[in-house]
Amino acid sequence: MHIIIYCIKKIRFLPQALLLLCFHLTCTTSFSQSSVYNVRFLDNQKSFPKISEMMSREEDTLQKQFQAKQLVWPARFVYIRSFKYDSEMEVWVKNKQSEKYKYFKTYKICALAGSLGPKRMAGDYQVPEGFYYINEFNPRSLYHLSLGLNYPNASDRMLCDLSQPGGDIYIHGSCVTTGCIPITDGQIEELYVLAAHAKDMGQDFIPVHIFPVNFDNPKSVAYLNHFLTNFNEYVPFEKSMQNAFYYFEKNHQVPPVIVNSKGEYVIEEVGVPVVLSPKTDSWTTKKLSHPVQPIPEEELAVSVDKLPLFPGGNQAFKVFIDKLSTDMIKELEPGQTKAFILMEYIIDENGKTIFANAISGGNDKMNLKIEKAFTNMALWTPAVRQGKNVPIKLKQNIMVEAP
Repeated sequence: MHIIIYCIKKIRFLPQALLLLCFHLTCTTSFSQSSVYNVRFLDNQKSFPKISEMMSREEDTLQKQFQAKQLVWPARFVYIRSFKYDSEMEVWVKNKQSEKYKYFKTYKICALAGSLGPKRMAGDYQVPEGFYYINEFNPRSLYHLSLGLNYPNASDRMLCDLSQPGGDIYIHGSCVTTGCIPITDGQIEELYVLAAHAKDMGQDFIPVHIFPVNFDNPKSVAYLNHFLTNFNEYVPFEKSMQNAFYYFEKNHQVPPVIVNSKGEYVIEEVGVPVVLSPKTDSWTTKKLSHPVQPIPEEELAVSVDKLPLFPGGNQAFKVFIDKLSTDMIKELEPGQTKAFILMEYIIDENGKTIFANAISGGNDKMNLKIEKAFTNMALWTPAVRQGKNVPIKLKQNIMVEAP
């Protein structure tokens, strides 16, 4: 509840509409759950044999880890921040509202779907970016265990494709994703137990903030700048994410976030370093010598009633991307250990992949092979708008990393 109080204190002089949006952003759907937890939340969770056994094992391990870092177990408050491009998720903890958060550990995110930028429609394979909280504990997940996020939040609902904004965004195990945040089974067990204890002790809103990059990593910021030169409509959004990142860096408290009447995040600035400069391309990847095909933007659908579907579905597309990433390892240049390639492509009204362009990252030989692989994909089920098949542009990040 401290998130709501802090947020309201910060905006007491702002218009009532903003206050209501702030309240909606932090509280949506959670009051309906509160009555469920009149019975102790941990007791409820331990009624599942799988959770009961896991709790006994993980609580002892976590207690030892906390002791080693001079932290008090169990933590009453947990804060999670995830960095998409860096494929990392940090966990911070504290035991009193007045305390500053202390760093606990970082988990490696083991798969990446979509590209930088916020999620704006169902089926776009995008991991959201923005300010969320855990609203579901699922011990029966198909992906071992999962923690649900309240996507779409108030901002998403104003800016997404209203007909199909998407949903079902989770932090989960099993290391597979088509738009969620996957970690290993061992890691999700730890995080699940941490979050369950905080929930049991009254933290109804466990914040999960998803950033495009770690803004303290110059290479990651350079990649984000490069991305923004191609998608400059995201510049204001990513600057607000940067403000939130540095607010926490300075205060070690969860940044107060409101949503204005345009659906934009508003965060107090704290002397943010100028790290985003999308007008200046600081990406150091070798320039591509092969021509990039111009995409006929005017012929594309901006919104659709039904998104295109890869043959075999989302999981089959994930298998395709994973195999392509593995196949491209041999195309890394000497001394190069990883590459992040941003692909743009069109699924036309017949389901054929056309105008497949590697617009950043990689190298000429690698990118040409990836473009060919995309162009040779089997026919998709095309997008549909108002009963007609229509062409639509998609984008996809591909991570190639030597073992």
